Amino acid sequence: MNYQNYEKMDLQGSVLRIQKSSIFDGDGLRTVVFLKGCPLRCQWCSTPESHHKSIQTTIDGSITYGCIMTVEEVMVEVRKDIPFYFHSGGGMTVSGGEILTQSEFAYHLVRRACWEGIDTCIETSFYGDWNKIEPILRCTNTAFVDLKLMDPENHKKYTGVPNDIILSNIRKAGSKRSSMKLIIRRPLIPGVNDSKKDLELLGNFLAELPGVDHLQLLPYHRLGTDTYRKLGLTYQLPDIETPSKEHMEQCACITNKYVRTII
Repeated sequence: MNYQNYEKMDLQGSVLRIQKSSIFDGDGLRTVVFLKGCPLRCQWCSTPESHHKSIQTTIDGSITYGCIMTVEEVMVEVRKDIPFYFHSGGGMTVSGGEILTQSEFAYHLVRRACWEGIDTCIETSFYGDWNKIEPILRCTNTAFVDLKLMDPENHKKYTGVPNDIILSNIRKAGSKRSSMKLIIRRPLIPGVNDSKKDLELLGNFLAELPGVDHLQLLPYHRLGTDTYRKLGLTYQLPDIETPSKEHMEQCACITNKYVRTII
């Protein structure tokens, strides 16, 4: 297979890091390409170093977050793990930040991986123009889409952006069944988005979308708080605790009435 010359192989993007052998970002063993840049400011975000597209350093200058890479430079790293994909059913996952901040770069990554027969997965908030999302989905085997809150005012309060674009894009992607697996994720933040009302709104919304494979509930965690300190930032939810297993199960019982739910 000729890797030496293809469209947009020299296109550059801002990459936070490339993580090998992940088991949490799609089927099998995954090579996860984390991109920098995100328009959301979720108060519970565990990767503040992904907020800005530019390369960053800690306030003491000891750590640098991110580097500039071409599509081909990323693919060189991805190809190294092809034997693991073959045996585990894994592949490449493009994550963020928010991949739609660098939609052209994300598109050419998944397009190239797809052409080379590598399973592709994306992780996104769907906060972006549909005409940028649709080409990426055509090259994607699995899409994980975060839906943080159903209430528009609370969504704006806790993430900094409205959710109307997100809901519209989920409706378009989930309006009919396709070969792509669409999985909706809800990070459960106690006291923020785990109320019975919001979970029932979430379940009702997803129940109308035949293209949604299932809902995944993820427990809030405080990983990344040290990174805030290193960047000179203030973590906004210091008093919230990780939800218990029992609480996660109670939340799953609510949404499972409407849509298949996994925790």
